[in-house]
Parts: sequence; C-alpha cells; structure tokens
Amino acid sequence: MTDLPPVPAAAAPAYGVGPWPGGPDAWPDDPRYDRQLLADGDRRNVVDRYRYWRMDAIVAELDTHRHPFHVAIENWQHDLNIGSIVRSANAFLADTVHIVGRRRWNRRGAMVTDRYQHVVHHPDVASLAAWAAGEGLPIIAVDNIGGSVALPAAELPERCVLLFGQEGPGLSPEALEAATGIVQISQYGSTRSLNAAAAAAVIMYDWCRRWAAPAR
Repeated sequence: MTDLPPVPAAAAPAYGVGPWPGGPDAWPDDPRYDRQLLADGDRRNVVDRYRYWRMDAIVAELDTHRHPFHVAIENWQHDLNIGSIVRSANAFLADTVHIVGRRRWNRRGAMVTDRYQHVVHHPDVASLAAWAAGEGLPIIAVDNIGGSVALPAAELPERCVLLFGQEGPGLSPEALEAATGIVQISQYGSTRSLNAAAAAAVIMYDWCRRWAAPAR
C-alpha cells in the first residue's frame, strides 16, 4: 500500500488531508485512489489507511475482513439512536446492520458511515428471525429485564445477531421471543437503562474483545 506523504503544515486543512503533494505527476498509480480526492484533498471521517480511496474501494476492502456478527435494530418510532448504532457497527466492523420495522430510519447520527456499512431491511421480527435461522445465526437480545444475563457472564457467540430495541420501550415481546439469549449491561447509578446507542457500543466492543483480532 502506498504510504501517505507528509502534508506541509501550511497546506493542512482543519480536518482530513489536503491535495496530494506534488500534483498529478506524483499521484499513486493505484485504481483504488480517487483522482478528485487526490486533487482536492480528503476531508472524510476515515482512518488514514483509506485516505484518498474511492468509496467503493473502501467497502470492497472492508468486505474482506468483516466480523461475523450482525446488528439488528427495531425501528417502530423513528428512534434517533439508530444512526449512532449504525456508526458504531461500522467502527466495530459488523457484517451487516438489519433495520426491523419501518424502512425509513433516522440517518443523522450515522454521519454517512452507512455508505460503508451493509444495511438491509426486514418488515418485522418474524422475517428477521426466519433469515437468521436460515443462516444458522442465534439472536442475542440486549435488554435489562428479568431473566437476562449480565454481560461478563453472558454468551456472545462468534456468529450471531445482536438485537437492540428502542429508547424507552426497549425490545418488543416478539423480539424477546425470537431471541435465544438475553444480555444486560450492569449499571451502578440510579438510572434504569443506558441510552440505546451507548448500550450497543458496549456490546459490540465486548464482542470484539472476545473474538476480534487486534485492530489494523
């Protein structure tokens, strides 16, 4: 992989990187690089290894080493947390995000990370459960209800679907019935529940701690 050249301090933008130093004659001869980004600079929120790459090239490279867990989110109330959960799924390299319920979801919190993350829709929990059964993937629900197992002692299979509910109501009865296990995050303060996006990030991080190779 071509190493990024140093960008002079005077030419560095407020965020990201500026145009590739040296002009077109110095551009790398690699089809993954986007000529427009090389010319104008790359101010996207991507790690350095993907600077100046075309979006489809980044997705193709991520697809070579995605983790074998999936994330599913119930979407009955257009929850603002969904975008943030998608962003965390990208950060922890989930295979796919499954939106259950309404097809339209609030993308604001995703900060365009959904462009790099596979996202599919299921009209209801039954269709998600049928898909998961066909793939041989257990569904692990995340909710702090009776019968749930605290995260340190809970089983998080290497191949699974991590299912999250909405802020307030939590998971639907149908979602809990479809799950093969229910995990809770232990809390130490007075509040009853964590923000849904925060809970999702905690669970995904713990899956990576158990199963993932060191980050590149």
